Amino acid sequence: MSPRQTTLAIFTDLDGTLLDHETYDWSPAAPVLARLRDAGIPVVLASSKTAAEIAPLRAEMGLSACPAIVENGAGILPAGAETVPGEDYAALMQLLSGRPVAHRFRGFNEMSTEEVAATTGLSPEAAAKAKARQFSEPGLFEGSDDEREAFVQELAGEGVQARAGGRFLTLSFGRTKAQAMAEIAPSLGATLTVALGDAPNDVEMLEAADLGIIIANPAHDPLPLLPGEAEGRITRASLTGPGGWADEVGRILDENDIP
Repeated sequence: MSPRQTTLAIFTDLDGTLLDHETYDWSPAAPVLARLRDAGIPVVLASSKTAAEIAPLRAEMGLSACPAIVENGAGILPAGAETVPGEDYAALMQLLSGRPVAHRFRGFNEMSTEEVAATTGLSPEAAAKAKARQFSEPGLFEGSDDEREAFVQELAGEGVQARAGGRFLTLSFGRTKAQAMAEIAPSLGATLTVALGDAPNDVEMLEAADLGIIIANPAHDPLPLLPGEAEGRITRASLTGPGGWADEVGRILDENDIP
């Protein structure tokens, strides 16, 4: 990254936003990512993915000089690091054990690497990294809507938050991407934060940023109208995935006269 001082910082979801929902390809956004690097603008990846998944992807994108938000905000991966300390996962698994309704929730802990690969479309190697949880547990709830709501409410009483993402219901002890963004932004000197996302677990981050951009994802229902849209702080991309990401971020760079 360039040493040039900047006040702009990008916080972005991955699956269905910077990564194609089906193929995980990010190449359509590569030219804009290069433009951001050249301008010295930090890009903070903010995902439900684990540190084991994000660290190599961050390096591949040329973003290792930036911190990253892992497991839906439960952890922050420092710039240049490959791991982050975390002990929440064991406590979460203990809390889930023995609950009658919990048998409806099939988390990554219960899935083999092959099952995770088949469910996500990841390679076996990538699926193994997705199972390396430290803070949260993604999974599929296989019961009725009423049973799911009862499950979510029961866990909420124990301090566990259930968040819906593009594919999974993810359980954690409640920290959000927005909270992690609030912690990171001052260290970047950011006075203008831009957040991009496509799913319910991105909503707080989209609302908390100075500018929020909802990336279209036809793989799931669109997000409901958010309060920030009426204020003009949140807009919706017309294109999907990394193509929509590149189009919207490129527009912001142009509007701010950033080469």
